Amino acid sequence: MPCIDRPAFLSPRTAVWAGVLGALLVTGCGGPSGQAPGEARGGVPPVVAPAPPAPLPTVKPSPSVTSSRQLPAPTTMRSWNEVRRQAAERLIAANPAITYRGKVPDILLAVPVLEVELNGDGSIRRIEVLREPREAKDTTQIAADAMRRAAPFGDVSRLPRPWKFVETFLFDDSRKFKPRTLDN
Repeated sequence: MPCIDRPAFLSPRTAVWAGVLGALLVTGCGGPSGQAPGEARGGVPPVVAPAPPAPLPTVKPSPSVTSSRQLPAPTTMRSWNEVRRQAAERLIAANPAITYRGKVPDILLAVPVLEVELNGDGSIRRIEVLREPREAKDTTQIAADAMRRAAPFGDVSRLPRPWKFVETFLFDDSRKFKPRTLDN
């Protein structure tokens, strides 16, 4: 009578899986000769870290930006809310011909948003555009120039870094603006 018992240590299913596992191990360890570590294998692109985000656009001052108004000396602030409030008040005082204080119209011409980076003494280091309007793009430059006329904004060296604040400019149809900080 022929022996029909299989060896107990290896079933056909186990033998197949062992062969597949062995093949995977052999192909996973080997690579084309002369390939540097980290190079793509078999046409698969290597994983690359994403590029850092592009820097925000900055607004350069217009050549004619000078303050013809004498503003009172800024006070030293104790919080960033005080910095924003004082900056908004100084914007109105330094730019009376292009600002308004009343109710904001239901439909605005443009709403540029600027991030202002300060030096420790409250002078402007850089102005970056966080939001440029689709229409009336010139309002971004008007807002940045108005911000420069209102500077400096007081000693911020005792406040936590980064020394930055954001202001939103609400432009009406006559291209006059109101700082959103004063609309609250």
